[in-house]
Order: sequence, then C-alpha cells, then structure tokens
Amino acid sequence: MSDANEKHSPSLLMARGLRKTFTGGAEALTIFKDINLSLNRGEIVALVGQSGSGKSTLLQMIGLLDRPSEGQIMIEGRDVGRLDDHARTLMRRNTIGFVYQFHHLLPEFSALENVMLPQMIAGVPRAQAVQRATSMLNLIGLGKRLDHRPARLSGGEQQRVAIARALVNNPSLLLADEPTGNLDPENSRLVFDLLIKLVRQTGVGALIATHNIDLADQMDRIIEIKQGRIISY
Repeated sequence: MSDANEKHSPSLLMARGLRKTFTGGAEALTIFKDINLSLNRGEIVALVGQSGSGKSTLLQMIGLLDRPSEGQIMIEGRDVGRLDDHARTLMRRNTIGFVYQFHHLLPEFSALENVMLPQMIAGVPRAQAVQRATSMLNLIGLGKRLDHRPARLSGGEQQRVAIARALVNNPSLLLADEPTGNLDPENSRLVFDLLIKLVRQTGVGALIATHNIDLADQMDRIIEIKQGRIISY
C-alpha cells in the first residue's frame, strides 16, 4: 500500500517499539526488546515462534489485557495506551474478538446462550441477540446443537462455538492464540478452514498465533518472534 493510501486508510493495528519486562525476582526478565508490527483490515497474519518466545504475551498486550513496559499500540488509529480503563473495556468488547487454545465456554449455558452472551453484555436486545447467535451457529454448521451445553459437544464443535462467540459482535480485530492447538489433526483442519472462511467473509483483520507451519503458510503473511523481535517472511 502506498504512503498516500495509508493516510486515508490507516492500518487496523500498529505496534511500535514494544518492550515487555517482568520484575519481581532477583533479576528483571525482558521478553520483548523492540517489537514492531502492523495489520491491515481484512488481512490474516500468522504469528509463530518457539514456546516461551512471547506470542501469548504479545496477544494479551494487543488485546488490552496487559500493558507493554514501553512502546505504542494503535488500534483503528487510537493510541490505546492513552485510554482509561473504561475505554479499554469498551474497545475489548466492541472492537476485539478473542479465540483461545481452550474454548472457555461457560459450561452451564447452551451453545446459543454462550454466543448470545457477548451481545447481551454489549446491550443488544435479547430477541436480536437470539437471532444473531442462531445465524452464526447455523453458519458454522451447529444449527441443530443450539440447546446443547459444552459437555455435549465435541472438542471441534466447542471451538467452533468459541469462534462464533468471538465474531458475533462484528469486531474489527480478531486475536487467536493457538485456536486449533487442543484438537486432533482432522478437527484442527476443519476448525482452521472454518475460521479462515469466516474471517474472509467478515473482513476482520486477524492475528493468529500457531505452532502449525502448514496452517501458517495458508495465511497472508507470517511473522515470527525471535530473540525478542519480529521477523517478517
């Protein structure tokens, strides 16, 4: 994209000079030294790196669940480091969708209720939330499982519900941390293909952490955390 176009269509996500240092022991532990990355709307980027390289920590910072020790994160042109806690909560609720390695569905709620919940928190009327959740679950092939609680769903089905929940509020940015890491190869492929399909359909920008290089190769770009910095391929 040219500089002229970027003035009118800024990146969905920009991170500059991120450093993360943990203190509390005898020595400070620096995870990141100088992380720089960007993500455009509609782009799917794979985030790879060895275990312990900091992929999850980076996603937590971008997802406003943690703060960098230094550096700047911009989401939709807003410097999130300048936001107060209430504004950060609203951005997490309205702008960012999360998919984790483990589905984190509420066991006492049905699939439909789990997908309704983010909408209800956002103030969507119940009837509209039911309609939207039903539509999402139909889209991912679980229209006949609406009243099933997580214990009655397979691992792949549970993760599909988690994906529907993450996308139901139409976020601009999707963050996924090893979304197929707990699945067998067949279900991993099915869930990944569904995730990519939904991301393409919605136009959300997605940053997906994965150990699976075969899956990473199918995304638009691969970035790697190595020795505390980002390497692009």
